[in-house]
Order: sequence, then structure tokens, then C-alpha cells
Amino acid sequence: MNLEDYKNIFVFVEQREGKIQNVGLELLGKARELADVLGQEVYAMFLGNGIKNQAQDLISYGADKVLLCEDSKLEVYTTEPYTQSICQMINEYKPSIVFIGATTIGRDLGPRVAARVGTGLVADCTKLEINEEEKSLWSTRPAFGGNLMATIVNPDCRPQMSTVRPGVMRKMAKDESRKGEIIAVNVKFDESKITVKVLETVKKEAKIDITQAKVLVSGGRGVANKEGFEKLAALAEVIKGEVASSRAMVDAGVIEHDRQVGQTGKTVRPNLYMACGISGAIQHIAGMEDSEFIVAINKDKFAPIMQVADLGIVGDLHKIIPMLTERLKQEIKK
Repeated sequence: MNLEDYKNIFVFVEQREGKIQNVGLELLGKARELADVLGQEVYAMFLGNGIKNQAQDLISYGADKVLLCEDSKLEVYTTEPYTQSICQMINEYKPSIVFIGATTIGRDLGPRVAARVGTGLVADCTKLEINEEEKSLWSTRPAFGGNLMATIVNPDCRPQMSTVRPGVMRKMAKDESRKGEIIAVNVKFDESKITVKVLETVKKEAKIDITQAKVLVSGGRGVANKEGFEKLAALAEVIKGEVASSRAMVDAGVIEHDRQVGQTGKTVRPNLYMACGISGAIQHIAGMEDSEFIVAINKDKFAPIMQVADLGIVGDLHKIIPMLTERLKQEIKK
């Protein structure tokens, strides 16, 4: 493999029912930053059906070129058609780097693509950077249950591939004056390998993704049980927020994993993050330290969370949270 034949950064921009997912825009922003270091271009891989009118938006968010692939087989995500499409793009254009969001779709798609094009994949990354001396990608991810961070390099294979958690990177400000090129891609599908078809989609009402919430009321070991989280939920309802959690409560089976904040959970950046009964292990802090304003409620004034909090309240959360909830209700009524 001649590494010099590979250049430019490709980003798979995920869409669901025609709606572009934020993680794709976040990755375009990061790719733009890294491509400027390398002196290369950013390509957005945009797959679906009837999505052409949104392709220009990807240029506004940092792409130089958009590889637009529209086909009825791509209207609803299934592994094989999407894998074939992206592999064809990679084999034809030879990117040096490929980024995919670490969503449910991305975690299914990324390993398939990497295996077929014969390269490695660094999963669930929280940091991406370019080693300027070697011009190679350094991908950092949690390892050993989040107890340490591993930086991984792929020196011998191309493309260098990483999946990246939603909410970790910041999307760039939309610039509608940016110019770029939209390239229509026609995929030659191998029908014999497409053995799965979506016959029906059943939707279940879901809670708001905590990575998108502007206000989070998060509970740790000090919340203790489901009754404690009901107090947090009452406060969250008053201040129009969502309930989140540290790993301890997820491991205890008190709350669902999709509510977990931290290195082994989700990375969040709300306007307000309330850490209730959370001691502040480094793994948790890594997932919320970029929040705009952090309030910590804890019995221990020396808890590590107090070192990153903008406002610390020392006391029993089981007394403080109900009092705070009632006071805020009264203020809202005024």
C-alpha cells in the first residue's frame, strides 16, 4: 500500500428520515480543523433517498465536497447497502481518514466498512488530533473500563478510521457563503448480498437524548435509589431539563444506560449541569466538564466535583432538592 495515494478526510453524515444528525455536523467541524492542518479537503458522504436539497447545508458546515448517493435501497438504514456504498466511495476516492459517528448506526456500519477495505478502526473516540511531524491521525478513547485513556495510531493502513461519540466535538458555525461541490455517486449494488429488508418501522416515544438537553439534573451514588431519582425528575420538570446519571447508578440498575454521563457513557455540554450526590470521579468529569454552568450538591465539601463546579452546595440532597423544587415553582408562578 502506497500511503501517499491516500488523502483528504471523509465524514459519514448520518441522516434519519431525512433529518441530518448532529454528530455528522460535529464531525464535519472537526474534520475541517484537521484538514486545515494537513492542507487537504473534507468530503461528506451523504446517503439516503430524496435528500439532495440538504446537501448544500453540509458545505455550510465545513465540507468542501459532498458525495451524494441517493437510492431507494438507502431510504431506511440497513447494513449491507450502506456498507457497499461507502466502500465503493473509499475505494474510488482513497481518503486518508474516515470518521463515522458512534451512534447505533455508526457502531454497526464502521466495523463492516473497516473490515471490507482492510483497515483498522478506533471505536468510541473522545479526542482526535493530527501528529504534524508524521501527518498521521491520533485517536484517543477510554480503555479498561474508562480507567485510562489510550491514544491509538494506524501507521501502515489507509484509510485511518475512527468512530466518534455524539456531543464530543463542536460543530462549526453555519456559513452559508461557503462554496463547494456536490458530486452524485451511483453505486453498483451486489443484490445477492442484500438479504435484509425493512418491512415496517414501529416508533416508540423516547426521552430526549441527554446530549441534546440544555439542562441536566444528574444523580450519583448519593441519590441512592429510584425514589431519590424521582426527586431529581421533579426538579428537572420544573426547570425543563432531563435527568442524567453517573455510572454507579447505572451499574446498580437504578437508571437506564442511555442516561449515563462520563467516559463510558455520553459526553454532554448543557447550559446547566446539576451534579447531585456525585463525587466527581475523573471518568465522570470527562463527560461533563465543558458544561456552561455546573452546580454541585454534595455532603462532602472536599469532593472532586466541587473543584469543577461553578457553584457548590454542601448538604443533604434529599433535603435540598425538594426545597429547591418548591422554591422554583413559587418563583415561576410569580
